[in-house]
Amino acid sequence: MLISFIRSVILYLLLILVIRAMGKRQIGQMEASEFVVTMLIADLASVPMQNNAISLFSGLVPILAVLALELILSVASIKLLGVRRLLCGRPVILVEHGRISAENLRRTRVTLDELTGRLREQGILDPATVNYAILETNGQLSVFPYAKYRPASAMDAGIEARDESLPVTVIADGRILRDNLRLTGRDRTWLDGCLRAQKCRRKDVLLLTVDGSGVVHMQRKGTRK
Repeated sequence: MLISFIRSVILYLLLILVIRAMGKRQIGQMEASEFVVTMLIADLASVPMQNNAISLFSGLVPILAVLALELILSVASIKLLGVRRLLCGRPVILVEHGRISAENLRRTRVTLDELTGRLREQGILDPATVNYAILETNGQLSVFPYAKYRPASAMDAGIEARDESLPVTVIADGRILRDNLRLTGRDRTWLDGCLRAQKCRRKDVLLLTVDGSGVVHMQRKGTRK
């Protein structure tokens, strides 16, 4: 029992490292080849978890072999267009200039109901208002309505908008993130002053962030604001 538990923990940690090594896309939208690799690794890991007669090393070898093959193919797909098209395929235009391509729907095995459903998810009820709708290699549908049907931007309205900056978390759950504090260009004295101004102790802060404009947002523990 103890040996099975230890083997399972080792394989669990190894799978986390393997998925991390394969890249962020593995936990988001996956290409067909990435999905196959993920499923294959999960299946390979289940065998040594359940069968103690198989040595742990023998169970690790095929997992690492699949990981190595995936990394090699990933590099090859970056450098070689043919490999990339073989593994990932090509984007396919499903709607062009307001007209649905029945041929491309058949080729990609996408039904009209699926297409209109995807369009509704993006707030589009009439395909005639779509300039292009492209089925990406990861299965997502990129939709580009005609300009007159798109929401007006600040530029269209003649409004000068200020770019937002990424907020940096300085305190999380009462703990000061010192590296982030240095990243903001501020020090502990400044932070202590902010806490005194809010009449709040550090340990009572759930979240405190600072953006590039110096605006501080703070939420106390046990409150919604």
